Order: sequence, then structure tokens, then C-alpha cells
Amino acid sequence: MSLVRFKSAYKNSGSGKDIPLWIKLGFTVIAVVVLVFWWDYMGPANYLWFSDIALILLVPALWFGNRLLASTMAVAVLIPELVWVLDFVTLSYFTVIASYMFDPDMALHIRFLSATFHIALPLVLFYMLYQFGYDERALPLQSAIALVVLPVTYLVSEPSANINWVYGPGAPQDVINPWLYLLLLWIAFVVVIYIPTHLLLKHFFNKSRVD
Repeated sequence: MSLVRFKSAYKNSGSGKDIPLWIKLGFTVIAVVVLVFWWDYMGPANYLWFSDIALILLVPALWFGNRLLASTMAVAVLIPELVWVLDFVTLSYFTVIASYMFDPDMALHIRFLSATFHIALPLVLFYMLYQFGYDERALPLQSAIALVVLPVTYLVSEPSANINWVYGPGAPQDVINPWLYLLLLWIAFVVVIYIPTHLLLKHFFNKSRVD
């Protein structure tokens, strides 16, 4: 990227003042409440889910009007979150990504908080993209973040949680070397999720509406 294009990425990126206070406060409250209950119920390793990382980083993105952060989190989770919402509203008819929401053994308040943030997350991402446009640096940045997050998740989490599917696709696997699997998983994230999302966002949200 040329210096001119790099500088232009910041032009008209806006600030936190361009976002209504009720949106910033409302989303911040959701994030804080969710993270507090997650720590107690599932432990801090659960924060390594890409959706939880997006939940955390969207708070400063909203307060500072940072479109790079918002764009990066959109590349990371927008498609998975939309799939989650579709799965939830159809009672897990299409996939099992939201099937835990119908598990009576899981605490009701945890399921309620999960539904709240999984629905709020894509709405806020779309709002940020609509307001500030899409920052194309999001693709390489999110690819780099995933390259760090995946092995860290493998090292600090338990196979039973299978956070970000680092132990296997849906269930832990023992067919190939775990580090080779992590590399293949990273490639899959980039090729199947990040690049298609990048291309779609680049096409539909290429302009900022903030002066």
C-alpha cells in the first residue's frame, strides 16, 4: 500500500463523537456484563473465542470511532455471527453452532447473555461499517491476529472446550499433528471466512459517511 493510500485510510474515519452515546454505553454494558459472567461460568480462556475478542475490541472501536478495529473484527466474525443468528432463530435447523442455546443443563442467564451479545455484535459491526466505511488493512491485520490467537488458544485451553476449534473440527481430532492442524485451520479461516468477507465489505462499504 502506498503512503498516500495508507494516509487516506485515516481520512474521514470519524471519532467517537460521531456515534450516539446510547449505542456506546449500551454495548459497553453488554460487554462488561458478559465478560464478568463468562469469567465465573467458563473461565478466562473463553475470552479467546474470536467472537469474544470482537466483543472486547468493539468497545474502544465505538468510543474512539476506530474503523480499523471495527473492520478487523468484521472480517473475523461477521459471517460466523450471521450464521449463529440464523442457526439460533431456526432452532439449530441448519447447523449446530448455536445448539448449546437449547441445552437445559446450561444456566438460563448464560444463554440469555450469549443471545444478547451474539445478536448485538453483528448489528454494531454493520453500524460501524455503514458510518465509517471499510478499512482494507483489516484483512492482513486479522490474519496476523489469528496466527497468534490460534496457537495461544491451543496452549491455554482445554480440549473439552475446543475454543476456536483448535483441537478439531467440532470435536478433538488425533489424525494429524496438532500443529499442522492449527496451520491448516488458520489457512481455512483466511480462505473460507476472511478473504470472502473482505471482498464483500470492500464492495459494499467502501465509503465513509462521516465528514
